[in-house]
Amino acid sequence: MDDVLKLIGQTMTKNKYGVDEPTPEAKEIFCEVHSVSRSEVFEGGRNGLNPAFQFTIFAEEYEGESIVEYNGETYSVYRTYRIPSSVYRTNQIPGTDYMELYVERKGGTNGQKGDSGDPGGGDPGNP
Repeated sequence: MDDVLKLIGQTMTKNKYGVDEPTPEAKEIFCEVHSVSRSEVFEGGRNGLNPAFQFTIFAEEYEGESIVEYNGETYSVYRTYRIPSSVYRTNQIPGTDYMELYVERKGGTNGQKGDSGDPGGGDPGNP
């Protein structure tokens, strides 16, 4: 595993009024980055998804985070797949399970134009 990915989860902390609020918590982990297959893009598109990457990570490092950051861009996890160590072959560490994270770019997670949902891309000067 030769690349770095940030998993962004949330922890609940009490504010000054004693109310629980979600606080983002990021951790950096090693990963392998792969392109998604044509069929993943096609099926994802049919289901309203925009598949971008597939990351392979050590399974024990994943705790259900739904947001990841890679190369300064933010992505949403839409699917995971656990791979037993007996199946995974590339740079395998014996006895270690892996997890595949399938991610998409999505408005609201990365600050792109168009997050507001209007066809003009969120730019008032672009009708």
